Amino acid sequence: MPSHKQVIIQDKLELREVACVARDKAHVQLSPEVKKRILSSRGYVEKIIEKNQRVYGINTGFGALSEVTISREKLQELQHNIITSHAVGVGDPLSEDVVRAILLLKINTLSKGYSGVRLEIVEALVKMLNAGLHPVIPSKGSVGSSGDLAPLAHMSLPLVGLGEVEYQGKRLSGKEALVIVGLSPFKLQAKEGLALINGTQVTNAIALLALLDAEILAKTADLSAALSFEALCANREVFDKDIQRLKPYKGQADCAENMRKLLGTVTKKRVRLQDAYSLRAVPQVHGAVREALAFVRGVVEIETNAVTDNPLIFSEKKVVSGGNFHGETLAMACDLLAIAVAELANIAERRINRLIDKNISGLPAFLINNPGLNSGFMIPQYTAAALVSENKILAHPASVDSIPTSAQQEDHVSMATIAARKAEEIIFNAQHVISIELLCAAQGVDLGKAELTQATKKIKAEVRKRAAFLESDRLMIKDMQGVFESVQSGSLLSAVEKEIGALK
Repeated sequence: MPSHKQVIIQDKLELREVACVARDKAHVQLSPEVKKRILSSRGYVEKIIEKNQRVYGINTGFGALSEVTISREKLQELQHNIITSHAVGVGDPLSEDVVRAILLLKINTLSKGYSGVRLEIVEALVKMLNAGLHPVIPSKGSVGSSGDLAPLAHMSLPLVGLGEVEYQGKRLSGKEALVIVGLSPFKLQAKEGLALINGTQVTNAIALLALLDAEILAKTADLSAALSFEALCANREVFDKDIQRLKPYKGQADCAENMRKLLGTVTKKRVRLQDAYSLRAVPQVHGAVREALAFVRGVVEIETNAVTDNPLIFSEKKVVSGGNFHGETLAMACDLLAIAVAELANIAERRINRLIDKNISGLPAFLINNPGLNSGFMIPQYTAAALVSENKILAHPASVDSIPTSAQQEDHVSMATIAARKAEEIIFNAQHVISIELLCAAQGVDLGKAELTQATKKIKAEVRKRAAFLESDRLMIKDMQGVFESVQSGSLLSAVEKEIGALK
């Protein structure tokens, strides 16, 4: 069904607007000012063609073939060829929300008025997006410069009546998809094929949605840590404001404030004078994750509203070929995102381990009555350990690698799309680890009959909606999946914030 929400493309696109289009199916509209910019830029390209000026990307070959001049009668063929020749991606298709974000980000960058495409091309992308026509885009094949060439070529295929589109759960040909929005296959004009495939929109779309998920997860990790604190009777003094002000990172202070809000400041039953680092250093570790996420957000906000095409059309002043398509900043940011979230899972798994170890927790072994007959939460910790170990491998930075392409013309590339996809996978794994901590901590609280705060009562209640207390061994995968879905969607966090107010 069509969404009642609408996002207008004008000067600056907010990350929340991208999420609204990608995940809530908000409709997109071009502002009158945007249309004027697109028409003006296209007008200059047509003057270049009329004057028969030699300009890269308009009437030359691409990459290492940039010295080859293309005659006017071959310009349409040139632009068609760049789409078909570059659509060589492999692997599983990108998810629907990522594809919707890619379309929106491509519309946004073309709307800046520096790309020289016809207004009809941008409007066709808008129509496809609003109609729920999602190009099938393989996930692998981009080296992150000269932009996300292969996946963006797959995005563009339907415009010329080729490729495939997902529509209402079915796959259609690109030509069939255009009929739905009342269009025929386009004959791309000078500069248009290059403008469509040149840019960082695939990497940016994956990174943007992954970042938003990571920001939710960082707060949810505070919830799971708080419930573990209750189960383990850990010392709340570590969240004292005076400690935080002597190491004044905003992320650390925000985390400590959250933990005070969730747990209060008085430890009701102290078990030990000092707790292990996975408890005592929650503000320092969760806070460091927040610092990293803040940096990544800044990068993604800039990239979302950047022009990453090449060459760039500066009104009637000049056409300049540069390197804005290079995804190095995004690559480094995505590598940092991956490392940060991997650490969020890493410390959570250590708290899980403390909960199930009777020699540390003071609770029944593996959080189950009659251990031996029952394994309890022994194996969920194995799953968490496996995911954390996998994350350590995935966290190896992609941005430090480069393999030259295009006969050494593109001799340093960013591998940004690989960095973004790895970060996305790490977040998925970390969401599962935090879910397992929530399950273990809820069980520990019930076994230890801990006295809870208003906030931790709510956290446990939300877990119990999806997973009953484990009296004896049973199939737990449905319990795990239920809690995972509440973590992934942010519904658990939303329910707690509704009860106690927003967390930082």
